[in-house]
Amino acid sequence: MRLTSFAWSRTTFFTRNQSTMVITDFLNKIKKEWEVLKGQDAKDKFFQNENSFEDEATARREFARTKQKLFDVNRWSTLEGINSTFQLYDAQGHPTARSRVQLGDYVQIILPATNIENWVTVIEVTEEEDAAQFVVRPCPKPEPQKQPQEGSEVKHFFTDEATSTFRVLREGNTIYGFEIGRDEKPNNQGDQSGGRGLLNTLISEGGWAGFQDLQWNKITRYYVHLEEGKA
Repeated sequence: MRLTSFAWSRTTFFTRNQSTMVITDFLNKIKKEWEVLKGQDAKDKFFQNENSFEDEATARREFARTKQKLFDVNRWSTLEGINSTFQLYDAQGHPTARSRVQLGDYVQIILPATNIENWVTVIEVTEEEDAAQFVVRPCPKPEPQKQPQEGSEVKHFFTDEATSTFRVLREGNTIYGFEIGRDEKPNNQGDQSGGRGLLNTLISEGGWAGFQDLQWNKITRYYVHLEEGKA
């Protein structure tokens, strides 16, 4: 009887302990989401697609085309279905039809069904035989012949601490495409938000949060030739 009672008490103890742990984990998750919403914390995101070919020689040939797709940002707008509009601008703030991003370039991004401009600048470009990437971060809207001032409004729904890395990689007969978002938090605090604080929160936690998976999945599929743009 005592053993049965002890066993019941022990079971109850662990059950309660497990419940407490679940509740604690849930509260921690809610707290993190709330801190993100307030702009006090950040999220990281990771998207990947891959495509394997019949042999390594074929994969090498296809990877050359993969790198072209990666760097030709203007072509990203040609993908079928719901898709953002991407326009490359040079370091002087002029639109360009150039088919390769360069360090210091800008990219204008307009989400579907909106006319809201979001801007990023290219802070790194790397290319090797079997790997390539470029990295962007949110920035003020470029103005030709004018350098952005410190504290200028960042024309993006994320703060300028966020980065997006667009990366492709070949290993053997497989090609990989990645989009890696770091430190993504809403641009809704202080002068940097430029009066767009509420709008940026709604976009980053609402519209973009729901569209992000679709957009980056589409683009990483495009990198590895599982999807093609319109001619």
